[in-house]
Amino acid sequence: MRATIYIVLVATCMNIPCLAQTPGSTDGNPYGSPWRFEEHIQRFEASDTERPPPTGAIVCIGSSSIRFWHETIADDLAPLTVIPRGFGGSNMNDALHYADRIVLPYKPRAVVVYEGDNDVAQGVSPTRIAETFGKFVEKVHTQLPECRIYFISIKPSVSRWHLWPGMKEANDLVAARCASDRRLTYVDVASGMLNDEGTPLRSIFMKDNLHMTRDGYIIWRDVLKPVLLKSELKREKRRSNVDEGL
Repeated sequence: MRATIYIVLVATCMNIPCLAQTPGSTDGNPYGSPWRFEEHIQRFEASDTERPPPTGAIVCIGSSSIRFWHETIADDLAPLTVIPRGFGGSNMNDALHYADRIVLPYKPRAVVVYEGDNDVAQGVSPTRIAETFGKFVEKVHTQLPECRIYFISIKPSVSRWHLWPGMKEANDLVAARCASDRRLTYVDVASGMLNDEGTPLRSIFMKDNLHMTRDGYIIWRDVLKPVLLKSELKREKRRSNVDEGL
């Protein structure tokens, strides 16, 4: 009986989720384990097997702010072809970890990233966020050197307004990183989400004061779409011609 119990315990602890770290763990890593999203990623992969996404499109990866945009993002950014890959609760480290599976396989010409919101809430420093974004950029450019990456600024929200100084610092650091590379673009959606007093517009948030209503996404659309069209529309037409054999 003891041998049987021992084997069960070993098998249980060898299960990957057993190894997951939690935010604030004592190993010096402020990030939680990316493995907590394994089921989400597997669902994306299953969908990709059934309906392979087009290559050369624009991947939109990020936390719940991207996940809740899935239903309308294709229409909002049309005529650009986008592949939405948001998974709620994720942070910049999770995006980095899963880029091999839900970014790079699609061979995108561009990537839109929204992360940092949960990072700050989990106690990750602005410097660490910017460094992790840098690693994400390096991973993408190692395989796709000309891929353009658009970073959507961390948004101000009512429920996390007390964290805004750290979010703003992270935004500033990422903006500086983007300014140093022609392939990177920092997209400031935060300014349009503040009222005349410089605090978040309450009317664009759901009851949780964190996630956005449609009005919030209209602000994002109206800021992001012109930026993407400026660089990506001509490439969209070129991609369409290749697909049609023209």
